[in-house]
Amino acid sequence: MPLATTGDLVTRAARAGSAVAAFNIVTLEHIEAVVIGAETARAPVVLQVSENTVKFRAGRLLPLARAARAAAEHAAVPVALHLDHIHSDDLLRQAPQAGFSSVMYDASSRPYADNLAATRATAAWAHDQGLWIEAELGQIGGKSGRPALDAHAPGARTDPDQAYEFVADTGVDALAVAIGSAHAMTTRTATLDQTLLRRLSATLSVPLVLHGSSGVPDDALARAVAGGIGKVNVGTALNAVLTGAVRRHLTERPQAVDSRGYLGAGREAMAAEVARIIGVLGDARQGDAS
Repeated sequence: MPLATTGDLVTRAARAGSAVAAFNIVTLEHIEAVVIGAETARAPVVLQVSENTVKFRAGRLLPLARAARAAAEHAAVPVALHLDHIHSDDLLRQAPQAGFSSVMYDASSRPYADNLAATRATAAWAHDQGLWIEAELGQIGGKSGRPALDAHAPGARTDPDQAYEFVADTGVDALAVAIGSAHAMTTRTATLDQTLLRRLSATLSVPLVLHGSSGVPDDALARAVAGGIGKVNVGTALNAVLTGAVRRHLTERPQAVDSRGYLGAGREAMAAEVARIIGVLGDARQGDAS
């Protein structure tokens, strides 16, 4: 199937009252698992590569990007490629040639004026290249080992009025909002501010993105999608099931050395989790329509 674009997938999901699942990939097994899971669920999906993952892969974007593109083009469902949490201008400028249709430019840790100026300039460049661009306002926290901000700390939540001005002034196509989730959570105990989400959804005309979704319980995630979230980012949840499956496989087979055995078990576990999460988003649509 031809490579899809993130903008088209998110737009279609929004029209259907649903959200697109976007999964962060680190290895070839992640890529294959996401595609298998999406095919099982018969749903489109986004493969995301973060700047931290590029650093892990010796600073080289193309090997993983080319593998992701090949998998997408052979998938039975629409698959798009997205570059996630980008700070580096050099990496940003590799996106179009590497097959990415979208990028999340992250200047959220800067003071508001700096975030605004940097994001505006980046959005102008991205649109010239035909890229769909996502930004962040408020600080979701938990990235790169940093703790999440206290709920009452300045900037810990996205202010709807400020978000309206930010979107209008930068021209971004989507906005990641801080409503109570955090990156890298290994427990599903995040409490989302659903009231704030509804205010943001009513105020903004662009799709809203939920980062840190691995820490959100299924019922809260479904409510968030029904409340206006159009793109749901997942990373840690896949790594958790991958690690668990590999650990179980090796514990049960202490003499095992063939990596295909334990990596295969990890890929199978991730694929099942991808299909399950996509099902939660589908349940949100059905529940909202009933």
